[in-house]
Amino acid sequence: METALTERSTRVVSLSKLHRAAQRRDRGVFLVEGANAVGSALAVGAVRTVLVREDDVTSFVTILDDARAAGIEIVVITPRAADKLGETTTTPGLFAECTALDTDVDAVVAAGRDGAVVVAVDLADPGNAGTLIRTADATGCAGVVLAGDAVDVHNGKCVRASAGSVFHLPIVRDRDVAGVLTRLREAGHTVLATAAGGELSLDDLDAAGNEGLLAGPVAWVFGNEAHGLSPEVAASADHRVAIPVRGRAESLNIAAAAAMCLYVSARVHAAHTS
Repeated sequence: METALTERSTRVVSLSKLHRAAQRRDRGVFLVEGANAVGSALAVGAVRTVLVREDDVTSFVTILDDARAAGIEIVVITPRAADKLGETTTTPGLFAECTALDTDVDAVVAAGRDGAVVVAVDLADPGNAGTLIRTADATGCAGVVLAGDAVDVHNGKCVRASAGSVFHLPIVRDRDVAGVLTRLREAGHTVLATAAGGELSLDDLDAAGNEGLLAGPVAWVFGNEAHGLSPEVAASADHRVAIPVRGRAESLNIAAAAAMCLYVSARVHAAHTS
């Protein structure tokens, strides 16, 4: 077996710098870790290099075989090098250098003809962003727009929380919230903003006679974890939708709120297109 690269090797030091957003942006690559993320990245051809801890070569034999079959370089690294590259307390020992997720709003809009689009405004927490992306993927959404002052989708915590879903559907960052919503509306999407004081409730959208709002292309707009949507963004939506809270909880986590809305949306949409 080839000699394993150490934590002091030029290549490992260079890759470890990808933990910083500026490095990811300037170089157009990012680092993922774990079998889910690496396997998902391989499946869509996003991997440039696979790195594996020398003690774990046999543990990831299937993924390594897939990488070899695709002609992708495999680099063996020492445990200390793995610790340098890892961002978790106990690193899984498998990494991939991947090309940046590169798409635009038009690609998401086009994909949205076949499913809902999620627009998350000013989403700041990478774990929440990753969970939201995973939820969107699980409910059959066509794409995700991280709008406004949003977290970097290439952030390691976001990628891990998505469990590989960042590679399954188009995701774009765009600072122009109003422009994103206008583009979606012009393409025929009904824009639904979640708001505590919405004139509709999620129950209304699930009731007989009202399902038409979810029958066609829909863009669900979710706000910042702490402050929700601004009054201006909420007012610009076609409808504002409140999620009934029947217990004593003050509010819902954004990923939990999205799961409820997107499940209802997917179920109603499927019933009208089947």
